[in-house]
Amino acid sequence: MNSRQETLDLLRAVADGRRSPEDALLELKEAPFEDIDYAKVDLHRGIRQGANEVIYGAGKTSEQIIGILRTMEEHACRNILVTRIDPEKAKRVMDAGIEMEYHEIAKLGVANPEPIAGVGNVVVASGGTSDMPVSEEAALTAETLGSHVTRLYDVGVSGIHRLLSKMDVLMGARAVVVCAGMEGALASVVGGLVDCPVVAVPTSVGYGANFGGLSALLSMLNSCASGASVVNIDNGFGAGYLANMINQMEGIKE
Repeated sequence: MNSRQETLDLLRAVADGRRSPEDALLELKEAPFEDIDYAKVDLHRGIRQGANEVIYGAGKTSEQIIGILRTMEEHACRNILVTRIDPEKAKRVMDAGIEMEYHEIAKLGVANPEPIAGVGNVVVASGGTSDMPVSEEAALTAETLGSHVTRLYDVGVSGIHRLLSKMDVLMGARAVVVCAGMEGALASVVGGLVDCPVVAVPTSVGYGANFGGLSALLSMLNSCASGASVVNIDNGFGAGYLANMINQMEGIKE
């Protein structure tokens, strides 16, 4: 059991007498996690948060990733995000017989993929093409979690007319993710134009004095634009996850 719908179906089965309360209690007790020695796979997260546990690939061996994915697969988990997984590990995972769509630019895999009808609209904007690894991590995360995503890449402030030509796209968004390095000014500009939350992502792109993204981080934290929040440097996943939550909540209101 790994989704809210499955839990609801179980409770309905108890209500109409198809399942006993004792059987249902046992199933719920067994749901939370499975201990596979090197990982405690959280099988209850879909019920608590509406999305499966996400596997952080960096620092894990391909064998560990395979083991976690197989455990989730046994419990019918679909569209499992594997972040920060390099091409070599991804190949080993797929060679082991696990179905996975791999996106090399974002270093992100989606295991046991199935089609998703994206809802709402999340816009992911990047300052430059060099920000694409982070931007794609954000975009793919939001898409995999169920959001419709529109990409606006290479619309940085050094050519502000490129951004302004897409005002119709920006104004139709429920949330905007802005990925920018250098001085990180794009987040403030976008925040001053739109009527929805902005999730700012400082990237480590830039010349010597950008301090690995610290200059963009500090600029975004000090943004004068209201309604902008900031995630950590290069954290496209966190931004995409948050933007999807905002998007889905706006959909519930409607």
